[in-house]
Amino acid sequence: MRIGTMVAEAAGANALTKITDDLRVAADQGFASAWMSNIFGLEALTTLAVAGSQVPGIELGTAVVPTYPRHPAVLAQQALTTSLAVGGRLTLGIGLSHQIVIQDMYGYSFDKPARHMREYLAVLLPLLAGESADFDGETVHAHIGLSVPRSVPKVPVLLAALAPRMLRLAGEQADGTVLWMTGPATVRDYIVPAVTAAAAAAGRPSPRVVCMLPVCVTADPAKARQDADRVLSIYGQLPSYRAMLDKEGAAGPGDVAIVGDEESVAGQIAALADAGVTDFVAAEYTRGESGQRTRKFLTSYIAAG
Repeated sequence: MRIGTMVAEAAGANALTKITDDLRVAADQGFASAWMSNIFGLEALTTLAVAGSQVPGIELGTAVVPTYPRHPAVLAQQALTTSLAVGGRLTLGIGLSHQIVIQDMYGYSFDKPARHMREYLAVLLPLLAGESADFDGETVHAHIGLSVPRSVPKVPVLLAALAPRMLRLAGEQADGTVLWMTGPATVRDYIVPAVTAAAAAAGRPSPRVVCMLPVCVTADPAKARQDADRVLSIYGQLPSYRAMLDKEGAAGPGDVAIVGDEESVAGQIAALADAGVTDFVAAEYTRGESGQRTRKFLTSYIAAG
């Protein structure tokens, strides 16, 4: 199982410099990948193109780019350009986002989201593979080809997939799934079996399962879980994540955070590998002594193999 890290969003005029520095540290410390969210701050693909082009040797991923505000041909063009800028090290994580964002903020219909994603992939995937797209669906239309130079045959795509139809799409058509706020039992008993079966039925390779969870190495696990509940409280309220927390039997984000001393955290990470996770991505959410202790543990865990 590969170990990655989340890139914390930076603010201010030197935000891109800060992220470049963070990527360089992550690469130097042996992290296999670095992932950036795409919410309301810096646009993830542009940021990774700028910062990632200056830092070799580490996979760069989006977790995730919302699909609704971008025509799939536009996203394909941008992803291919970013991939070229970083020497083919981009993995494109995409997702539906949430009704409160897509409908209430952007004004798009959030009706039948799985249909939207299925039609979106019908345009996005051919373009990322160097083919033309010729598709007319209920929500997406495209008759277009792209001439962006490429450094890899295709840009891999992961879906933020939690519901059954989305997991089926992730296995049948994409390269796997990227998860957030999904606990270890749910990953083991629900996510991995569903996406793996879908890939096998479609005759596709075993899918990647990229599992992102909050991590804190500490002598006070109770406080660390309380901190996670406070810092990440919104994720206990959004319906898709709430459904995963309920499936896990978790009251809030703190209950799925990986916390404890070094030995305990190592065991929890190893359990994810046993559950079928191919990539564990650490979301380090504390600062100060516990933040330093967490990063020190992660780098030693990577070095130990």
